[in-house]
Amino acid sequence: MNNTICWTDIPVTDLDRAIVFYSAVLGTQVTKEMAGPDCAFGLLPHAENNVSGCLTAMDDNKPSQNGPLVYLSVEGRLDAATDAVKANGGKVLAEKHQIGPYGFRAVILDSEGNRIALHSLS
Repeated sequence: MNNTICWTDIPVTDLDRAIVFYSAVLGTQVTKEMAGPDCAFGLLPHAENNVSGCLTAMDDNKPSQNGPLVYLSVEGRLDAATDAVKANGGKVLAEKHQIGPYGFRAVILDSEGNRIALHSLS
């Protein structure tokens, strides 16, 4: 079975700042890519055909604290990831807490103003 969620675009206003922020929070490099001469984006790390997404600066897609909540895996490093949020211009909206048998999450505000959940099983 395929994943229900197959991709996500995370809207940003400052692509370079967002790449630094997400690289620190995820603990791995977010790469700046080009899709044509005028379309830069930050590709979130993933292996092969794993679900992932990118950081996009587009006029019709703006950062928001409302709407869908995207969960990003920071497996085994949720505490370090929330520390990186604070150190890189973000804000922790809900500290690490258990979500039943599904592990733990923290809800953050990224450097661009998006509400994002960070998830880890431990």
